[in-house]
Amino acid sequence: MPEPTIAIVILNWNTRSMLERFLPDVLENSKLPGATVVVADNGSNDGSGELIKQNFPEVKLLQLNKNYGFAGGYNRALNQIDATYSVLLNSDVIPGPNWLEPLVRQLENHPNCAACVPKIKDLNHPEMFEYAGAAGGFIDKWGYPFCRGRIFDRVEKDHGQYNKPGDVFWGSGAALMVRTKEFNQSGGLDEHFFAHMEEIDWCWRIKNQGMTIAYIPKSTIFHLGGGTLNAMSSHKTYLNFRNNLFMLYRNLPQNSFQSTIFVRLMLDGIAAIKFLVSGEWKNTKAVFRAHRDYFKRIPQLKKERLELQNKTTVFSHKEIYPNSLILDFFIRGRKKFSDLNFFR
Repeated sequence: MPEPTIAIVILNWNTRSMLERFLPDVLENSKLPGATVVVADNGSNDGSGELIKQNFPEVKLLQLNKNYGFAGGYNRALNQIDATYSVLLNSDVIPGPNWLEPLVRQLENHPNCAACVPKIKDLNHPEMFEYAGAAGGFIDKWGYPFCRGRIFDRVEKDHGQYNKPGDVFWGSGAALMVRTKEFNQSGGLDEHFFAHMEEIDWCWRIKNQGMTIAYIPKSTIFHLGGGTLNAMSSHKTYLNFRNNLFMLYRNLPQNSFQSTIFVRLMLDGIAAIKFLVSGEWKNTKAVFRAHRDYFKRIPQLKKERLELQNKTTVFSHKEIYPNSLILDFFIRGRKKFSDLNFFR
């Protein structure tokens, strides 16, 4: 049986300085037979392409004609790749030594596993998990994403408490290994999301079709985070609120569809009021813009939902937390994953 090939695909948009800083470590720590580093440039105008050509000749450069966002950029890049497995890797990541082999072994040994994700640590504080993915992702009953090692903005220190591999609900797009052929056949990431939560939507779709997503703690990466949109950006607020509604509409099972959407809209309204009281009027406006654009897109979402429901074979997932994360975190004081009444 031939050895698998691996494409480590870094999507870049005007982050030349990050490529200069991080690419050497990616190359050094990715010397697995059959592995190739690819930079897919999303129409940058900061000289990123020239940097790759001049300083990193061993890197394959795919130059896209404009910025297609996270989803569109990766879709176009992976459609040009014929490797067995592809890693969606952020440009601000330093992989740990030997990080690829445990991920490859997981997919080689588990044909029903569609994707896997490493442990994600904070580059600036390597004793801590990193916000974007930590030790694997989950959602609660109302669609709020969280991770082992991070709930809302509370990030835990890694002292080995999440060193057991296993199924998760989603893996972070900061470092996600997928089966290239299956990713492309699935339609890839939904480009209407542009950025934020598209990987959660993809993982949910794949899980609804009977595949699994795995967390592999023997593989570790260190992520800087916040490289494209600042955490305080109102545009990020807009994308997160809008995309979460897109994701829920497309993937929820019929028996909880209407109630979940209704409650989530109410909770979003409360969040908008909280932003307003806190003087964050741009974020308040972002929530209302998100709802406006969600309602405008419902006719198309209905068509997408019908198509996806026809492919669904699994209607419930043990990786969806059956309670309200908001109540547990803010009212009951459950600030860590281990505090939740989950998997017990």
